[in-house]
Amino acid sequence: MFCARLFVPLHSQIKNRFGMKLYSDVELAEKLDQKIFRCISEVADRLGVECYVVGGYVRDIFLERPSNDIDVVVVGSGIQVAQELKQMLGKRAHLSVFKNFGTAQVKFRSKADQTPTNATSDTLFTEVEFVGARKESYSHDSRKPIVEDGTLEDDQNRRDFTINAMAICLNKERFGELVDPFNGLADLEDGIIATPLEPDITFSDDPLRMMRCIRFATQLNFQIEDETFEALQRMADRIKIVSGERIEVELNKIMMAPHPSIGFEYLQRSGLLNIILPEVAALDIVEQKNGRAHKNNFYHTLEVLENVCKSEELRVKSEESATAEGGQDITAEANSSLFTLHSSLYLRWAALLHDIGKTKTKRWDPAIGWTFHNHNYIGAKMVPVIFRRLKMPMGAEMKYVEKMVDMHMRPQAIADNEVTDSAVRRLLNDAGDDIDDLMTLCEADITSKNEVKKKMFLENFRMVREKLTDLKEKDYKRLLQPVIDGNEIMELFHLKPSREVGTLKQFLKDAVLDNKVENEREPLMQILMKKAQEMGLKSEK
Repeated sequence: MFCARLFVPLHSQIKNRFGMKLYSDVELAEKLDQKIFRCISEVADRLGVECYVVGGYVRDIFLERPSNDIDVVVVGSGIQVAQELKQMLGKRAHLSVFKNFGTAQVKFRSKADQTPTNATSDTLFTEVEFVGARKESYSHDSRKPIVEDGTLEDDQNRRDFTINAMAICLNKERFGELVDPFNGLADLEDGIIATPLEPDITFSDDPLRMMRCIRFATQLNFQIEDETFEALQRMADRIKIVSGERIEVELNKIMMAPHPSIGFEYLQRSGLLNIILPEVAALDIVEQKNGRAHKNNFYHTLEVLENVCKSEELRVKSEESATAEGGQDITAEANSSLFTLHSSLYLRWAALLHDIGKTKTKRWDPAIGWTFHNHNYIGAKMVPVIFRRLKMPMGAEMKYVEKMVDMHMRPQAIADNEVTDSAVRRLLNDAGDDIDDLMTLCEADITSKNEVKKKMFLENFRMVREKLTDLKEKDYKRLLQPVIDGNEIMELFHLKPSREVGTLKQFLKDAVLDNKVENEREPLMQILMKKAQEMGLKSEK
């Protein structure tokens, strides 16, 4: 018997991350009264072409959200406007022209008083992308459009979502005038993601827009319009023509949103997750037998992912506080970006994948109910397959996630029993520098609704952390690494690299980790000689 879980929107409990402010055309003109926009305006008027700032930069003005992306549409040659702008800005500007795409980019160093007002505070460079207004048509089996010159209306029609289809005129006579044919401003105010045209057409033309739809809904904590979401469900199969690399980029942006569970729930409900991450989608099931059911491991996974995000947020705040107390001048944004650059992304991936082995290992035991023995081991073996399919990094990043998935039950096994020094030493030795991330993941994995049980686990984890802290303060790498190494063992017994050497090395390491002997030369040599003698090895020293 299978039980369906009623959908309860997680994001209904989450506040919007960004505020919303409405501006009149006069106020928009004041917002854009900056050197870069004045220069573009002057060039466009001199060339006699219409010119508009469009897309994300316009959206983010109303959301009062930092943005470094300035996109400009020219009804005419965007490349020509870019070339003229480069001449006006002089040597400090760099021009890149992409004739095949009909686009150009001007990048220049900004002074503090010349940086766009809604750019991030640490911006040193301003980048402006120029493109000629165009209309597009697509073939069924490709994301590459057939492009023709078009009007502003044509260009807005081809935009992915109404909130990204707004434009502000930069020509002098209409400077600051908002052009919003699809009521994107109203959708922005209502927190709605909708397409300018029929959503089936929008998603069929470029299926990556389905991922972008969910990504924007996640990042902004917006709702997806009903008709648009129904199109996601109908068109989900089209995602198969999109490359793994492009899907990975969108998944990572969803993953790094403040509440990534919103996105993964949308991906699951739309049917997209079953295509791009079937291993995770398969967790969304509750099976019942003889009146005993296991939990829905998909929603448990989302809860673990959210718990990891909360832990990261607390960690960042703690680091900010420590930095402030130390008198260092570093912004919270910069501090956060340093932390989230790499470790946060792949720790979140580990949280998403930590239970994927449960589908393959689920068994019914009449005596104890549902079991998932070795799901961590099986899950770890599935990680490289997923990374390879999505064209994700197969080096240290993949190995880190694989390790986290494999080891995520270890601290819990310790916490289930008496927290012994030996077990903690072994855990620290195996986890190495990733021990703090592993503990964060394991604590996040405690989603029991039994408060007594939850409190017990957290208290045991607290004791594990105390012992770990004590070991780290004592320089655990030196403390846990036997002072007699493999080279010395080979020299003592005239051995070449072999199984015997490995056996003796592991014997010494086990003795140190289990605290059976001090990690000092004399006691280690005594037990080494005894073990070697048992193995029939003799030393001439």
